[in-house]
Amino acid sequence: MADFLGMMKQAAQLQSKMQAMQEELGNVEVEGISGGGLVAVRMTAKMEVKGVKIDPSLMKAEEREVLEDLLVTAHNDARRKAEAAMQEKMQALTGGLGLPPGLGLT
Repeated sequence: MADFLGMMKQAAQLQSKMQAMQEELGNVEVEGISGGGLVAVRMTAKMEVKGVKIDPSLMKAEEREVLEDLLVTAHNDARRKAEAAMQEKMQALTGGLGLPPGLGLT
């Protein structure tokens, strides 16, 4: 019975830490870049886009398709970085618990 109570206490602590981590992820920002820096997308580790920067040289009608492609690439780069930041925070939180990866605790 003591083991069960200990597990319940540990689960409650984990839940509390998970909530704090979720809040912290909203403050972690990453930047995805494409086109050698011509386009940048800034987002939180919770995948919320915070800003987009576009070099003025791309603001031409004939460059529209290039700009669209660069935006997609920059967004995907930022998303990968955000996912890596989230994974790093998750591993720091659950590292000592021996939980399998991909448990869906986010």
